[in-house]
Amino acid sequence: MIDVLGQLHSLSWIYSALLWIALASTILIIIIILSENRNPVKSLAWVTVLLLLPVVGLVLYLFFGRNIKNTRMISRRNRRRLRRREKAVKSDPRREGLSNESVQQINLGRSLTGAQYYPGNSVSIFHCGKEKFDALKDDLRQATKSINFQYYIIKDDDTGNEIADILIERAAAGVAVRVIYDHVGSFSTSNAFFKRMRRGGVSVTPFFKVTFPWLGTRINWRNHRKIVVIDDKVAYIGGMNIADRYAVGKQGKRFWRDTHLRVTGGVVAAMQYSFAVDWNFTGGGLIDDVTTGSVNDDHTQGTVKAGAQLLTSGPTGQWSNIAMAYQKVIANARRRIFIQTPYFLPTEGLLKALQSAALAHVDVRIMIPEHSDSAMLTHASASYITECLRAGIKIYLYTAGMMHAKTVLVDDEFVSIGSSNFDFRSFDYNFEANLFLYSRQANEVSAEQFRKDIVMCRRVHPAEWRNRRLSKKIAESVLRLLSPVL
Repeated sequence: MIDVLGQLHSLSWIYSALLWIALASTILIIIIILSENRNPVKSLAWVTVLLLLPVVGLVLYLFFGRNIKNTRMISRRNRRRLRRREKAVKSDPRREGLSNESVQQINLGRSLTGAQYYPGNSVSIFHCGKEKFDALKDDLRQATKSINFQYYIIKDDDTGNEIADILIERAAAGVAVRVIYDHVGSFSTSNAFFKRMRRGGVSVTPFFKVTFPWLGTRINWRNHRKIVVIDDKVAYIGGMNIADRYAVGKQGKRFWRDTHLRVTGGVVAAMQYSFAVDWNFTGGGLIDDVTTGSVNDDHTQGTVKAGAQLLTSGPTGQWSNIAMAYQKVIANARRRIFIQTPYFLPTEGLLKALQSAALAHVDVRIMIPEHSDSAMLTHASASYITECLRAGIKIYLYTAGMMHAKTVLVDDEFVSIGSSNFDFRSFDYNFEANLFLYSRQANEVSAEQFRKDIVMCRRVHPAEWRNRRLSKKIAESVLRLLSPVL
């Protein structure tokens, strides 16, 4: 009996010690969160989780709450070397006939990241995965010098294997082929798929490989960029990953509607620079290629001429670059704002900017999927719709499949197309890359596609939205609270 009591006493002591350790850790983390002076909304979300679910909250914070701002992606010396190779063309956007608003936007991008403005690029805009993949495969087959290939997801399906075969064939022909994939994004892709490319002479590396003991320090940071640079002259950028679902659908479902770009011209150098920084960060060394971007061709009938600026963003930067750029362009809007995004979880500043624009009689339209690939994010996105409708923002739910495009179109001259969703994760946690196009042609092509997509949408009306089920409203409100953490 005494032994049993002794054991119970020991267990009680251990339990009390663990409880005090958990309590002390929770208090310490809350102090750290407050001392970092983060966005109050996100800070409050983390404090709420930690107080309501102490043990679970501690685990979630270790995996998803840590701050890596001001982490250096590349040494200053190597950054200077890459910038010198970029061969930036000095151009004054004020002499290009651009509006004062566009000039301000370009200046903001330059201040945030050093992003240069490149006039006179040729841009093909793809709204269909099959057309994009056909063009990409054709350009890859013609590569003679180098292929720098970066995607968040590379699937080992028909599309992925066909492209892998091309990369292996080009590597065997002496082309330097480098591939970056996001380790978390490509979790479901077999290791054998990447090993096959490595055996074929392709240099393949994951970004932030998630392994013990670095699990908690890497799993939350995703390289969401989709950039390809071929022979330092032709580049691709946009929202499509390497997967069948963008062209032929997934498991009998309708395909994912997305937007992607093929680019030639000076701005290819900026995409080469972005890839080179990420390649260096993964341990691949410094890329010696010098980008000329000298190809001037019309790859499709939809090719337009556009001034362009590449804006990158990531959790290591001082600013939330893309979110800040969006806030500026929305504030400058005079006539229309069209947004397509798979997830709509705006920051408080962006939500207020959109509401202010709509209340000032700017035509603000937001298109999101009726059902995204994540039920949790579908509910969280829906929680913002009431506030948008109240301000006069028009909301369209895409019903023909998964709306995965990431497009922001403002007035008649500006279009942003790239990898960044309109949500907290893309703005603060992901490494993203968007191409800002300053072109009436590109703007009108994108606006026309938006109008075509509206035909496949159901517009949300205030009366209908107010009458949705109470259980949905509760689920939306709960997930809204956690949206800064999602």
